[in-house]
Amino acid sequence: MASEAEKTFQRFAVFGESSSSGTEMNNKNFSKLCKDCGIMDGKAVTSTDVDIVFSKVKAKNARTITFSEFQEAMKELGQKRFKGKNPDEALQAVFKLMEGKDPATTGVTKATTVGGVDRLTDTSKYTGTHKERFDESGKGKGIAGREEVTDNTGYVSGYKGAGTYDKKK
Repeated sequence: MASEAEKTFQRFAVFGESSSSGTEMNNKNFSKLCKDCGIMDGKAVTSTDVDIVFSKVKAKNARTITFSEFQEAMKELGQKRFKGKNPDEALQAVFKLMEGKDPATTGVTKATTVGGVDRLTDTSKYTGTHKERFDESGKGKGIAGREEVTDNTGYVSGYKGAGTYDKKK
């Protein structure tokens, strides 16, 4: 029975931790294990209880727990979760909840299958001023699409007779 619990412990210990060997578990993954396996029910065992038990069983300056410390934590949580059972029965009931469970990834954002570059460079989806930078075919207008190009001929704006200075009437 404990070997199945140990396998579950290892699966949750390495979840989201690329450098983890599976022998030690941090508080985040411990809370996830308790939530995903149904040990944390929100009534008898809350997330606060789980955090308190984790802090109680870990070494003073450590940030992770080993499997033996994990078993101690499960004994304490088992007594809270299954009131009226003796500690060994409660521990077995907790291990029964954990059997064959994997870290759940429900509600996790999925990556889009469309190429990121294709989605970002699709000019038909551009809005506002960005839309003005491209013609109907999606080809960019260059600097004329990005800036308000000013007339630097030396005449003030609104002057109608530009280029007529040297011409005779």
